[in-house]
Amino acid sequence: MLTATAALAQSTPPTEAPAVAKASTGAPNASDLLFERPQMQNVPPGTKLTYGYIRRSGISKGPFGPPLDDTIKLGVEAGKSADSRDIRVEMFSGANRFPAGPFENMPGNPVMTLFLEHHLIDMARVLSANPRYIKNAIRKGLRDNATVTPTTIDYKGRTVSAWRIETQPFLDDRMKERMRGMENIRYTFVTSDSVPGELVSIEAQSKNAEGGELLEENLAYVPNAG
Repeated sequence: MLTATAALAQSTPPTEAPAVAKASTGAPNASDLLFERPQMQNVPPGTKLTYGYIRRSGISKGPFGPPLDDTIKLGVEAGKSADSRDIRVEMFSGANRFPAGPFENMPGNPVMTLFLEHHLIDMARVLSANPRYIKNAIRKGLRDNATVTPTTIDYKGRTVSAWRIETQPFLDDRMKERMRGMENIRYTFVTSDSVPGELVSIEAQSKNAEGGELLEENLAYVPNAG
């Protein structure tokens, strides 16, 4: 099995470009870019998409559990419209298997929501928080306080255009004192319509003042994984 560590090692970090102001024409809205586009329209029926996943944390007593290095696989078949797909999900493997899907007539890429929902479950448990509160904060961050930056990535030896979306939704949250030091958590998404399913990567990262890793959670598309 191709592990997420190997997948991330194969990927090339996006090339940075100046941030696009929210008022600038040509910069899409972050929520629209991530959740409203027909991302699966460029995935031929019969395709299997593979995403490497890792999660690790240095918080004492390990509330996030042991490090996890696994994959999420999507089996894609034709939906009822040209832009939609029926999607089977293999979310992790063996003892890590997590029930998910299937999805019918999906125009968007469900791995985006699968990642965030799994992340949300862990965050709510670790913080003893209401998951709806955390979900709404992330949603508001993407809607109102996200930076959308044009960038490029290396995809199968080609340089292709992409978007980098970043938000830190808890920096000014009224409940940030309950975040166990993770109020600085940063969510970074990279998308490109040149990549099947459009999602290139997701990262949720938080470090303490000394640089210690409170949470590192990554998802990355693995080309040619089969």
